[in-house]
Amino acid sequence: MSQNEASVVQKSGVPWLIIITGCLIALLTFGPRSAMGFFQLPMLAEKGWDRTTFGMAMALQNLFWGAGQPFFGAIADKYGTWRVLLLSAIFYSSGLVMMAWATSPGILYLGGGVLVGLGIAAGSFGVILSAFARNVSAASRTFVFGIGTAAGSAGMFVFAPISQGLIDRFGWSDALVYLGLAMLIVPVLAIPLRGNSSSGRTKEAQYKQSIGEALKEALAHKSYLLLTTGFFVCGFQVAFITAHFPAYLGDIGIDATYAVLALALIGFFNIIGSLASGVISQRYSKPKFLAFLYLGRSILVTAFLLLPQTGTSVIVFAILMGLMWLSTVPPTNSLVAIMFGTRYLGMLGGIVFFSHQIGSFLGVWLGGYLYDHFGSYDPVWWLGVVLGIFAAIVHWPIEETAAVRPALQPAE
Repeated sequence: MSQNEASVVQKSGVPWLIIITGCLIALLTFGPRSAMGFFQLPMLAEKGWDRTTFGMAMALQNLFWGAGQPFFGAIADKYGTWRVLLLSAIFYSSGLVMMAWATSPGILYLGGGVLVGLGIAAGSFGVILSAFARNVSAASRTFVFGIGTAAGSAGMFVFAPISQGLIDRFGWSDALVYLGLAMLIVPVLAIPLRGNSSSGRTKEAQYKQSIGEALKEALAHKSYLLLTTGFFVCGFQVAFITAHFPAYLGDIGIDATYAVLALALIGFFNIIGSLASGVISQRYSKPKFLAFLYLGRSILVTAFLLLPQTGTSVIVFAILMGLMWLSTVPPTNSLVAIMFGTRYLGMLGGIVFFSHQIGSFLGVWLGGYLYDHFGSYDPVWWLGVVLGIFAAIVHWPIEETAAVRPALQPAE
């Protein structure tokens, strides 16, 4: 850290208002999308659609979440975070309401898929964590990323029982409308996050780069490409479980109460795992830590599938998976910041996350498609195991160093 940066941080301290409001936004934007699995069976029972239809809607949601994030990240970097979070509320709310009133698969795809996906993209971790990165020192960055990620995890913990409770009391359609209305709180909470990439309490020497030059540099960086490739696997694994785990438990004869409990436990222990990830990856090798996380997921899923599946095993699986669920986010975003700085972190982190969401698209879609063809989710479970081993191998050689540049110039 430079002397000037240290002086600024010492005077201003940690910007807790920005962190707290950002965390509340992460909780709100991550919560409803993590509870989509609870809407699958009641929606399909009423509409008469198959699981491929619902799986496609959720796959589109994940795809547009990923495709939109680099663009929304770039907009936030240039024009400010608040404007992007306002768009998030508009897209997210309208998409959930359209999903609730869908009369055809096409409307479901547009509302629950495209619009909700864009809403999540505009209010995603990439946008929130980039705002955090501009306002804390590099020494505190990964830890603060862990706090923000834990807040998103809390959204899963909080919205799992809320969503199921709303469905039980009002029906799945009205439940979606109420969740849509809740998203309108986001722009109010976003007021403290008004800045863009040229604002913030801490500043670092950066290159005078255009967006095109930043993209060219990133796409020629070996470690960045490996990181982007490996994050695909994270998306495949967690999106499949989020969308299909409640239905999977019903298929193997486990009471639906365990599905609610399992997703809530994943969300709760995800909070612990995300905070721990921020601390661990601040002190130790981020690439090696990521490799162990992906390998750990593969071992856990293998054990869950091969051992007797009971309510107890579901709880154990949820706890252990929760500890590893979004623990990949703090070290992944921190590596991007280490490689290229924070000026284009929203955009470059968004590209890495787009790879994550391509994996999410395939995990959700293949879950429904292969189930309808084979009557089982097992092929997708085992594919996730293999991909986890692949991700561990890909992350191991990543270098935790800044991009090599010929000369340093202060950014204007």
